Amino acid sequence: MTAHLLSLATVQEPTIDYASTGFLIICASLVLLMTVPGLALFYGGMTRAKSVLNMMMMSFGAMGVVGVIYVLFGYSMSFGPNDLGGIIANPFDKFGLKDTADLINPFGYDGYGWIPEVVFVGFQLTFAVITVALISGAIADRVKFSTWLVFAGLWVTLCYFPIAHMVWGGGLLSGSESGLAATLFGATDGIADVVPIDFAGGTVVHINAGMAGLVLALIVGKRLGFGKSVMRPHNVPLVMIGAGLLWFGWFGFNAGSELAPDATAALVWVNTTVATCAAMLGWLLIEKLRDGHATSIGAASGVVAGLVAITPACGALSPLGSIALGAVAGGLAAYAVGLKYRFGFDDSLDVVGVHLVAGVWGTIGAGLLSTSTGLLYGKGVQQTLLQIVIALVALLISGVMTALIGLALRATMGWRISEDEESAGIDQSEHAETAYDLSPRGGRLAGNLPALARETTAQTEGAPA
Repeated sequence: MTAHLLSLATVQEPTIDYASTGFLIICASLVLLMTVPGLALFYGGMTRAKSVLNMMMMSFGAMGVVGVIYVLFGYSMSFGPNDLGGIIANPFDKFGLKDTADLINPFGYDGYGWIPEVVFVGFQLTFAVITVALISGAIADRVKFSTWLVFAGLWVTLCYFPIAHMVWGGGLLSGSESGLAATLFGATDGIADVVPIDFAGGTVVHINAGMAGLVLALIVGKRLGFGKSVMRPHNVPLVMIGAGLLWFGWFGFNAGSELAPDATAALVWVNTTVATCAAMLGWLLIEKLRDGHATSIGAASGVVAGLVAITPACGALSPLGSIALGAVAGGLAAYAVGLKYRFGFDDSLDVVGVHLVAGVWGTIGAGLLSTSTGLLYGKGVQQTLLQIVIALVALLISGVMTALIGLALRATMGWRISEDEESAGIDQSEHAETAYDLSPRGGRLAGNLPALARETTAQTEGAPA
């Protein structure tokens, strides 16, 4: 996706491209699958048994909040026609999706068919949803569900929408003539001479979410027993299933960002596949050398690290370059997940190690390995320097905005559940449910505390349950 992404129909009676429209509807559905059930299962399996429902509910909750907000004003803030200082677009221009009944030409030039603007809205909505949901893994087991929902709404509004506009909507981090790239390296015919590479969301999604996860982990604080007791994933098969669903859905994420079923989308599919394979092998190699074992959790995490790294670069690399990018990503992320113990921050499910580190590497690696502008292809250092600058700016914006939102919520609503509630399990305190029946009673009431209470009352009063 590029800075000049949306060009409203200016010719008489443009004809809808049914192939591209159908392709994008399918891809949007795949990206939605990434959040629920993909990410929900991946994160849910990695938590302890007493926290799995809350972890999955954080993904469901993010979908509910962000889905509504995106239709109201999120799309307009990200891709509206009137830019406000290169930071956001006017949130009222397309409020409630008004004036989105036209066909659009995705890239504003010949060679791409016309699609309904509303299908592009749906596709972008799913990106906003999963970006917020990714953050939840950094603060598992210990935060109020109500505070999380309020955070989701504030963060997507004040952090995600602005960065999406800056990168994809013609703002400061795009290739527009008023953007940072043009300021650094000049522009020709309204386009920066060196255009930032972020094909499907390295800065907008993964650096953004990874940095937010780090900041929130620091603000919220550590889980009880962190660093003192073992906190292993309670259900590794769920993690593996979730990782598989994420991989499957990611083809919609990456290939769909081409917005047309063409040769570039096909290349993106191949690049996404081989980078992910290489990243999984890279992670397992580091595990074997460091710990003596290649684990299932390592394989699943390596898959996600590879998917993250190839996301910004998937349309710019060759398959060989994608293998190299993925292998490095897997190794880097495998090493990075241990940094939380060295530096003492509790990133519960390794959002920082997987999304932030692999996202930064993928963004910078695109500048090194791009077949058309990459340093390692003899095309000069400008693209790599620009990728570094764009990554740093995204880190700064996400870090500052997340800190302001997180601290404000800590001072007002509060983030943490009580220590007693955390010890007993956040599923019970926040949702009055448990994922598994661990009591001797068993039977049909397993995991349903309200029903259990009703049955107990009925038995006490001598009435039928």
